[in-house]
Amino acid sequence: MSDTTQSTSLVAQVFNYAGIALSYFNDLPLAQRVSIIVLAPFIYHITWQLLYSLRKDHTPLVFSWIPWVGSAIPYGTQPYVFFEKCNKQYGDIFSFLLLGRIMTVYLGPKGHEFIFNAKLAEVSAEAAYSHLTTPVFGKGVIYDVPNNKLMDQKKFVKGALTKEAFKTYVPLFVEEIVKYLKTSPNFKVNEHDSGKINVMVTQPEMTIFTASRTLLGKELRDKLDTDFAYLFTDLDRGFTPLNFVFPNIPSATNKKRDHAQKTIANTYLSIIKKRRAANDIQDRDLIDELMKNSTYKDGTKMTDNEISNLLIGVLMGGQHTSAATSAWTLLHLAERQDVQDELYQEQVKVLDNFNRELSYEAIEEMSLLNQTLKEVLRLHHPLHSLFRKVIKDMQVPNTQYVVPKDNFVLVSPGYTHLQENYFPDPHSLNIHRWDNDSQSSYSVGEEIDYGFGSISKGVSSPYLPFGGGRHRCIGEHYAYCQLLTIFAVFIRHFKFRYETPDGTVPISDFTSMVTLPTGPAYIIWEKRVPGEQL
Repeated sequence: MSDTTQSTSLVAQVFNYAGIALSYFNDLPLAQRVSIIVLAPFIYHITWQLLYSLRKDHTPLVFSWIPWVGSAIPYGTQPYVFFEKCNKQYGDIFSFLLLGRIMTVYLGPKGHEFIFNAKLAEVSAEAAYSHLTTPVFGKGVIYDVPNNKLMDQKKFVKGALTKEAFKTYVPLFVEEIVKYLKTSPNFKVNEHDSGKINVMVTQPEMTIFTASRTLLGKELRDKLDTDFAYLFTDLDRGFTPLNFVFPNIPSATNKKRDHAQKTIANTYLSIIKKRRAANDIQDRDLIDELMKNSTYKDGTKMTDNEISNLLIGVLMGGQHTSAATSAWTLLHLAERQDVQDELYQEQVKVLDNFNRELSYEAIEEMSLLNQTLKEVLRLHHPLHSLFRKVIKDMQVPNTQYVVPKDNFVLVSPGYTHLQENYFPDPHSLNIHRWDNDSQSSYSVGEEIDYGFGSISKGVSSPYLPFGGGRHRCIGEHYAYCQLLTIFAVFIRHFKFRYETPDGTVPISDFTSMVTLPTGPAYIIWEKRVPGEQL
């Protein structure tokens, strides 16, 4: 009998048995049929998990009861608690079901190395994130392009993120911070000597104002004093866990997201066209930089529409994380008067009793302020999980495990940051744990150039606040410069505390895409010198 005949016969038998089963099912009482329909997904789900776990080359699978949803609830609400529980039961490597996706987790520095330095032929960040980021940033940029073009785009942007640029940014940061402190209803410091603020309001606003002024120029910064600013809020709300799975649900939030993306992009585009028409391309801001330098290695150029979208990507990509870190820093300072005092005395020394202007060189000399920011980033990694989609079966080194194609791999430097074996008393703020660490401990090993400049290839450090590998954040030094300037101004002029003596740092809210303080998060600010005018 031929293979074709055998196959046809087998199919016929399957249909025959299916017909018999369906006939039997239809003869059952309604209540039994309903019970079978309800229970069938659960039976299938449990059976699938058992069969998956029989494969010795599969990583241990975290058992779950709910089909498709899997472990979404414990992971989504308390990811570090979930990881710790799984780590104790399965070890550093395990998998779990998350909204229809199999996520393979590799915890610790070896996991950092395995995922961050994985080959392009094995994993794809673009396939993991594009459906979430493209509606927010726009087409043709970030994860909506092949990796080689993304590396080129990072190189285009890096021209505005040099040390020389930072030296010009610090005075602009200070100007924007003082303007905000004087005019924002949250402060109005020339009218009041103290006040109450919600850091989840003030810090996102201050972050986007300072970033817009330095990266996009005065013309666009001035637009943020109008209703244009609210468009960034609408755009920001496009980053939700729900949109990670269903990015195109026709919800009110997504309609506002799409309107905001189009409006902001068209605003940027009008400025680009205006400058091109007048041949007015200088060295003012990132817009000029991209208009001069946005030709890919293959000779093609970014369109003006794509430049507009990339500007959104640059601003929004850092907005979440910097605002969160800024908020966390204020909350920790409010709890630690001793740290505030140390930072103030450091400024008195570095700025020669404030006879010296605040500058890029000055904030570099403020070692305790740098260590404070470094410690807050350790305690509160902005992103509790980072993903890649597996596009080719991956062998896990020194194990029998193979991560199958179409799974996702997940790495969590934030979890490692909180492990006792790497950082004693890991949940406490201790800025002096970095006293003998003059160099960033995550910049170790040989360097490699992925197309946007040389970075450290080593990612096996337990401390990776900005990720690693080809997708390491290119804005890390800009973020440090921006945040250090904000807190240098804060520490010089204010003291912070909670409303009550027993006030403490809020717990983390993991339900958004960024690790935020549970809000509202209020603290009290007081002028160091009552009556002082900024």
